[in-house]
Amino acid sequence: MVGLIADIGGTNIRFALCDPAAGPRDAVTLPCNAFEGPAAAAAAYLDQVRPPHPPRRAAFAVACPVDGDRIELTNSAWRFSVAETRRALRLDTLDVINDFAANALAAPQLGPGDRVQVGGGTPRPDAPIAVLGPGTGLGVASVIPRDGGWIALPGEGGHATLPAADDREAAVIARLRKRYGHVSAERLLSGSGLELLHRTLCELDGRPPEALDAAAVGAAADRPGPAADALEMFFALLGTVAGNLALSVGARGGVFVMGGIVPRYLGRFADSGFRARFEAKGRFAGYLAEIPSWVATHPNPAFVGLSRLVAAPA
Repeated sequence: MVGLIADIGGTNIRFALCDPAAGPRDAVTLPCNAFEGPAAAAAAYLDQVRPPHPPRRAAFAVACPVDGDRIELTNSAWRFSVAETRRALRLDTLDVINDFAANALAAPQLGPGDRVQVGGGTPRPDAPIAVLGPGTGLGVASVIPRDGGWIALPGEGGHATLPAADDREAAVIARLRKRYGHVSAERLLSGSGLELLHRTLCELDGRPPEALDAAAVGAAADRPGPAADALEMFFALLGTVAGNLALSVGARGGVFVMGGIVPRYLGRFADSGFRARFEAKGRFAGYLAEIPSWVATHPNPAFVGLSRLVAAPA
């Protein structure tokens, strides 16, 4: 009996059927704004793929904290009840977890074909693993080994205060602090954050700010100018945040960078200041130098983590 899995972000919802023997299959991505909520989106997906038997078990990953029955997406207008969604889809079980908890559960299972190492040494097999990823927002989580398996520790580290490591970053953050009050890591380390970073650098340099979306900033970064500066600062800031996360959770099992942005610019990322900034922690530079960092290239690692939930005994 196949299960239903879904990765619900701020922009898209990604569905798949989970076959215990073969893993996820029949993956389809749908825009969230085309549906009132996940129940309607799931019904449309199931009508499209038409499995031989309706799924009785499901696991959804959501881009927000999970605390009880009521789910409120951070970067989406969707609000829904887990129990009501389960009943609407006629499911026996519906597990809902934070999206980066699902990504973190996948991290220990990603092999060489699903990741590219960017710096560091060899992971310690029984140590925590940290995961973070800029996309619509900035997801953060970790996993710790326990009883031969892994336990996910979801968090909201994307909303922690963003630190500056040099005067240029300090000028950017100071300018944004006047506008927003609190400048979180997600404020700049996200798709909209890359756009904001580009505009802010233009303003600081006295240039007319161009109205470029994140994809256009990335495309323009191939030549010298504010777009290239923005992407480089984006990667350096991500290195600062990733290094802080590695220290905070003792992630000697490694750090995974996930999300939809970094894999698009893998070559530039590998050549950027990410890794130098990751290790730039004074007396603990040597500690961090041993920790490997990877970019996950799996098309949807959350599916790997969700499959574990659907396949687990009821």
